[in-house]
Amino acid sequence: MASEKQVIILTEAASFQVKEMMVQNEEENASLRVAVKGGGCSGLSYGMAFEQTINDDDFVDSQHGIQIIVSKEDAGILQDTKIDFKQSLMGGGFTIDNPNALASCGCGTSFKAAARPAVEQPCE
Repeated sequence: MASEKQVIILTEAASFQVKEMMVQNEEENASLRVAVKGGGCSGLSYGMAFEQTINDDDFVDSQHGIQIIVSKEDAGILQDTKIDFKQSLMGGGFTIDNPNALASCGCGTSFKAAARPAVEQPCE
């Protein structure tokens, strides 16, 4: 496992929501993996999932009682990315503020980054 390094900034509101989701999915002992994958109208999209396995080249950090995992490959693109959870009259959702994104799409689910060129796809 790579040394501990803060790549993601998880707000208290986001951590509260993640903990709630862990309980709902019976994943209380899991870690939160934050990743970048190809896809979306700007070429890259974010992924978050509960995971039990930590790979040797993963960066691991703990914030607000949540263990966060980011692969070495994704760490450069995600460095200093802030994940928050916003509640409104229309419901709630996670917001991702990535200072490494060159551009984001209109639907807010994908982005472009200089560190990893990707093929743009139509918005769904």
